[in-house]
Formats: sequence, structure tokens, C-alpha cells
Amino acid sequence: MQGFKKLYQYLLQFLREKVTRPQFMMIIASLVGFVSGMAAVGLKTLVHYLQYWIETLPVSRFAYLFFPAVGLVITVFIIHRFFGDQIERGIAMVLRSIARRSSFIPLRNTYQHIITSSATVGFGGSAGLEAPIVATGSAIGSNLGRISDLNYSERSLLIACGAAAGISAIFNAPIAGVIFAVEVLLAETLVSYFIPLIISSVIGVLCSKIILEEAILFNFSLKQTFDYNNVPFYILLGVASGFVSLYYARLFKRTESRIEHWKINRYTKALIGGVMLATMYFLLPPLFGEGYESVKVVASGQMDTITEKAKLFGLLGRDWGLVCFTILIFLLKPIAVAITIGSGGNGGNFAPSLFTGSYLGFAFSKLLNNTNWFRVPEGNFSLVGMAGVLSGVMYCPLTAIFLIAEITNGYELFIPLMIVSSISFFIVKSYEPYSMETKKLALEGQIFTHKKEKNILTSINLDDILQPAYQSLAIDQPLSALVEVIKHSDKNIFAVHDQKDRFAGVIELNDIKQKLFQPHLFEKTTLRSLLKKPAATISDQESMHTIMEKFDITQSWYLPVLDNEKKFRGFVSKSMLFNKYREILSRQSDLYE
Repeated sequence: MQGFKKLYQYLLQFLREKVTRPQFMMIIASLVGFVSGMAAVGLKTLVHYLQYWIETLPVSRFAYLFFPAVGLVITVFIIHRFFGDQIERGIAMVLRSIARRSSFIPLRNTYQHIITSSATVGFGGSAGLEAPIVATGSAIGSNLGRISDLNYSERSLLIACGAAAGISAIFNAPIAGVIFAVEVLLAETLVSYFIPLIISSVIGVLCSKIILEEAILFNFSLKQTFDYNNVPFYILLGVASGFVSLYYARLFKRTESRIEHWKINRYTKALIGGVMLATMYFLLPPLFGEGYESVKVVASGQMDTITEKAKLFGLLGRDWGLVCFTILIFLLKPIAVAITIGSGGNGGNFAPSLFTGSYLGFAFSKLLNNTNWFRVPEGNFSLVGMAGVLSGVMYCPLTAIFLIAEITNGYELFIPLMIVSSISFFIVKSYEPYSMETKKLALEGQIFTHKKEKNILTSINLDDILQPAYQSLAIDQPLSALVEVIKHSDKNIFAVHDQKDRFAGVIELNDIKQKLFQPHLFEKTTLRSLLKKPAATISDQESMHTIMEKFDITQSWYLPVLDNEKKFRGFVSKSMLFNKYREILSRQSDLYE
């Protein structure tokens, strides 16, 4: 390993001497694209053959339903035994790393998500592989940027390159990969970022095209053309997609939170989750696994296999029974995903949102056709519904539009895709400004948003501007003790603590100037009589946005920082905060400057 690192460092030094900075970035971006693309191909292949092996086992259909429980237990064991119960899932981890960790992602994330998500999804867990792939590709980009001695902006770009390559490889959709990286990961994008992103994305797709078998890839051949007479129905589907997206997000978070807070043994929780999934799969088999094979059936219009599974609804007739069956599936999918992830599995909501949208689009179009008043293409509505729910759940309307356009090998549905995705996105944004995966982090100031000023504040760590070199004096000490400190200090504000070492207040030099010229009072006057409460205090857990608000409200130049036990840690000055802000702003330059 050490020899590889030395060789890599030698090659880096050679490249830096021979090529320009932009050219160097293109080379590293190409490497990121290749490694991330291969990781995506490896994960997709591993899950495919794991599922194939399970399907060929000589077990009964009933026993087959309990394989997800096995996968959950294996996942929980791996996370507990080899990763110390420490795992940050998916896109939220990447966004937090960009905003709060200087775009450094731990090395273990380059393989942790591949191992755990393959066990979860490979054994039939109802979750997607896209979030683990994004996390893996981003970690690859971050670590290659770290060992290449790149700066923060360049590491952030390589994180996006890794994610773009992963998405491109798994869907065979290079444009969607680039747009996903820009739309979801990079809150601020410079024009020069697109070239490295495109290079990484294309290389990721090439890995997929060359290595993956056609059966593993997720794509369609569009059989029906776009009819502008159906635009009113696409508008209605957009509205339905928006509200189903809201339903999906809220139900998923509520269910996942409840399961995660079960105070039981981790393995017991995994087994209970597996049994719950087995029950759902028995009643509604399409909920099993990622669901892409089921989506292909729905979107291609080959409904015979679905009809076979809808026998429970036979009393309603073939057509209406099928409608009720598909409605129940997309309504229960978020619960299946929440059970999978909440009980210890690793996966994401990207694929489940596509699954939900496909069944929503089919149910919507089938419902129209059953009235015998209208005739709409069910396959097209299934595909467009996928874009609508993906846009509403993941907050990525452009990614949804281009993804479906690319996997259908054409842009025939571009207009309805734009209509449905934009309406769905508009509806969910009207109710929830942030996606379900980022809402908590965004409100806490842990990730970047699309507001540049707030992003710069988010990237500042309190420890970077904290001035700890302030001596704290005891509240019952005489003024003479403070005088001695003043003699050897260039500070003009001092902290005072009580008998329990908790912060009591501050003394400002301007407030005691007169007493400094009255030596006879030095021993008679205690600091208790001189201190005052500061205009505000800062907790060392507060976000930089809150700290800036306190400075604005109090008009103070110095505010004390306290820990959880109310003990004094130091002062933060407004001037230091502004200097750090300007420093970060100056570093945000174009790659070609």
C-alpha cells in the first residue's frame, strides 16, 4: 500500500510539471469516473447475481419470502462487527461532508456502502442502490482528491464527478448523471465544472456499456408516440405525482423514525423488519427488492404477470381489480422502504420513487381507460409518472426529465416529462422547501442550500474563529487579580466564572477604567460587583447562521462561547468572522482562472 502511494505521488508530481492545472483536473476527473463507474458496475452485478442465486435455490416460494430478513441480519452484523455501528447513509452524508467537513469523506465509505447495500437489496430488501452508489462514488472522488493534494473546491468537484459517474453507469444515462451532480450535490456551479463532470460521466457509462449485460441495465424501447391531445391528462398526472410525492416522503420518514426508535436488540429489530416485509411481499409481490423488473413489465404494457398477482382483487373484475392492486402497491411502497432502512438495512429512495411513479402512472391511465370515455397510452403514463414522483421525492426535476428521456432511448416524451416533473416539483416545494433526506440538515445549517451567503457561513467551523486565549477569573477574586491579568494582556474583555467553574459574566476594560487609577480599591472590590451579563452567549453547538444573527441583533463585537455545561471556552469576534468569510469567498474561483 505504501509503495502504491509513493508511485501515485511520483506520477502526480510528474503530471503537475507537464500539464496545466485544468488539464491536471481533467486527468484526475477521468480517474474518478473510471473507478466510480467500475464500483457501480460491481455493485449492480453483485446484486444481480446474488438475486439470481437466491432464485435458483431449491426452496419453497414461502421460504423465499424470508430472504430479506436474512439480508437485514447480515447487514446489521456487518455494520456492527466491522464498522462499529457507524454508517452515514446516502446523499445526506455527501452533502454534510461538502458543507461541514471540507469535502473530506472517510475512506471506508469507498467500500462500506457496496458491502452493506448489496446484502440488503440482494436478498430482497425494498430499497434502491442509487444512494449507496452516490455515496461510494463521492467517497472515491473525495479520497482521490485528498491524496492528490487538491483544494476544497477541487475536492468538491471530484465528489460530484464520482456521483455523476455512478448514476451514469447504473442507468446508462450520462446526461442525467451530470445533471444529478449539479442539481443535487453542487449548490453553486461554475461553467468550468461541466467539462470534468461530463468526462467522468461518459467514462462511467462506458464502464457500464462494456461490462454490464443488457439484462442488468434498466432501459426501455418506447412503443407509443406523444399525442398532444393527452396534455390535460399529463397535467393531472403532474398534480397527482406532487401529492403522492408528499405522501411518500412524510409516510416514509414517520415510519422509519418509529422503527429506528424501537428500544430492542438490533438483530431482533432486523428479524421483525424481515417478517413484516415477508408479509407485505406475500400479499403484494411486486414490492420485493428494487422493483425494476416489475417496473419494466408495467412500462412495457405486458401486464399478464401483474394480473396473475392481482387474484386477490378478482371479485372486482380484471380491469378494476388491477387498478386497485396497483394503487395499493404505490401507497405501500414507502412503508416497505422505511421498514427495510429503519430496521437496519442500507439503501435509498431513488429506485423506490421511480417504482412508485411507474405504478402511479399506470393506475392513473388504467383508471381513465376503464371509464371507456378516454384512451391513453398506459406505458407512456407509467414512464412519465416515474419522472413525476422522482422529481417530487428527490427534488431533482431536471434529473428526472433527462433520466427517463435517456433510458427510453429518445426524447419523444420530453414535453410530458417536462409538464409532469415541473408541476410535481412546484407542488412539493410549496409545502416543503427541502427534500425529506435533507430537511433536518438544512434547517440545522449542516448542508449547503442555493443561497450563497448562507453556504459560506455553513462552511465556517466555530473552532476556526474561536479565540480561546482568554483567561477566566473567579467571581470572588479581588480587582487586583484582574489588574495583574491586564498588565500582561492585550485584551479588553475578560470572562468571569462562579464557584462551580460555570460562566458568570464578562468585564470590559472600558467599564473599569476609573477604578484602575484607585489602587486603594483593588483589594476591597470583588469581580462580582464589576461583572455584567453579555448581550448574548453562544453555545458551541450552534450553527454559524445563528451566531451571525446574534451579532446582528446585539450589535456586539465579542460574544462568549460556552460548552454544554455552561463553561467558558473563549470569545468569538465579529471581525474574525468577517475575515474568515472573505477568505472563503476569495477561494471560490473558476478552475481556469
